[in-house]
Amino acid sequence: QVQLVESGGGLVQAGGSLRLSCAASGTIFSINAMGWYRRAPGKQRELVATITSNGTTNIADSVKGRFTISRDYAENTVYLQMNSLKPEDTAVYYCNVDRVYRYSFTIYGTGPHWGQGTQVTVSS
Repeated sequence: QVQLVESGGGLVQAGGSLRLSCAASGTIFSINAMGWYRRAPGKQRELVATITSNGTTNIADSVKGRFTISRDYAENTVYLQMNSLKPEDTAVYYCNVDRVYRYSFTIYGTGPHWGQGTQVTVSS
């Protein structure tokens, strides 16, 4: 069983910063990509940023230059540093792990796995 625990959301004024963290726990040998998605009120969930096992990142155009994704491979933790926040960044942010391999001999892995979500509210 893989669990994702998110932290770091909250209320911030426009122009401010927040840092989200997501730690994966359980029996884990390796993880492919980790990332963040968000769902704003009345909108569909959208990709914010992902980072692969070799460090390749994919950042949504809407946050490029303002958000940075990073990963602690030893701790199975992914971070999202959000700077210059805008009211349109207001959403529930969800951590995602696409595939987890529990042991070195695991072939298929499990996933995707999702966190419970953390609210980010940016006031104007």
